[in-house]
Amino acid sequence: MTEGFKPLEGIRVVEMSHMIMGPSCGMFLGFLGAEVIKVEPPEGDKTRHLTGMGRGFFPTFNRGKKSITLDLKSEAGRSALDGLLQTADVFVENFRDESLAKMGFAPDVLRAKHPGLIVASCKGFLHGPYENRTAMDEVVQMMTGMAYMTGPTGRPLRIGSSANDIMGGLFGAFSVLGALLQRGKDGDGHAIRVGLFENCLLLVAQHMVQFDIEGREAPPMPEREFSWPVYDIFESREGRQIFVGAVTEGQWVVLCDILGLAELKDDPRLQKRMDQIEARDWTIPLVARAVAGRGFEELIAAFEAAGIPFSPIHRPAEMYEDPHVNRPGGLLTSSLPDGQSYRAPGFPFEVDGAAPVPFGVDIPDIGDDTQSVLANLGLDQEAIAAASGKAQGRAA
Repeated sequence: MTEGFKPLEGIRVVEMSHMIMGPSCGMFLGFLGAEVIKVEPPEGDKTRHLTGMGRGFFPTFNRGKKSITLDLKSEAGRSALDGLLQTADVFVENFRDESLAKMGFAPDVLRAKHPGLIVASCKGFLHGPYENRTAMDEVVQMMTGMAYMTGPTGRPLRIGSSANDIMGGLFGAFSVLGALLQRGKDGDGHAIRVGLFENCLLLVAQHMVQFDIEGREAPPMPEREFSWPVYDIFESREGRQIFVGAVTEGQWVVLCDILGLAELKDDPRLQKRMDQIEARDWTIPLVARAVAGRGFEELIAAFEAAGIPFSPIHRPAEMYEDPHVNRPGGLLTSSLPDGQSYRAPGFPFEVDGAAPVPFGVDIPDIGDDTQSVLANLGLDQEAIAAASGKAQGRAA
């Protein structure tokens, strides 16, 4: 693993956000070496306390950050945040525009007070007719056609993760990197706005472009028009599901050889890819029957050796047992404030042949770093208590 890859070392990021989009932006920057200070209300980020499918939000997207609490309803809290931003390179936020403005931290105000600051605003929409609408991952999936493309006709379905929020955070981090490079040239900060809706729009762009070019709409993915001879889920002899693809004439021949389907390989009606695609209605049942006659382990060994695209159908929890996921750097072990440990994926790239290792991946307790961060700003104990919310009897 690569331990010295910290291109953002020395960069201070102040993050004031919750849920996934903003926190993932901060986490990506932190994984690149930036110091990320998460600003929470005195009672802590509400995302910390989610249950069910929300239980993994905070532990996944807040790894390696510092935590301070500020009571932004008080003048002391707002003054402390302003002082902290004076020391920062980047401010990541996902507040509603009007809420941020009421507190005195609108992007134009911040840029006037802190000319070198890069303000990264993670919003539902970019400026336009929808800019003040409330957005969530599922909302924009419904709006852009993503949900329409995922479920069968009449049954729109959100995809099975918060992919838009995560990718929106990634675009936030991507644009921050660009702004830091630009600041190195002109010395100026910049106000960045990342739109969750626009992010999702990019994810469905291929379907939009198909319509713009051909004048016809792509059907939902469960009913898609196939561009490949085999691209389907089958069941092995044990009833285990396996996805198998054969997308070229060469892969078609190899698959037929593996499955003992010489009659399909030699059929004069199936010698070209388009012929193979158009014959799917009668060839796929034959492939399914052949797959059902073979053992699961035998199939995956043969497919891997022959270079046939394949995959077992896994649940997310099974990824902890996957040998490739467990390669060096594939999973990072973090600790929660109560001492419990958990494993989560790191960055999906390598540097110089190895996975980069973030310098910290643990989760801070609420306000763990309030004292040290605010004291370094020159605040005394009374001022820290007032700014953090402790003066009102609330724990920081």
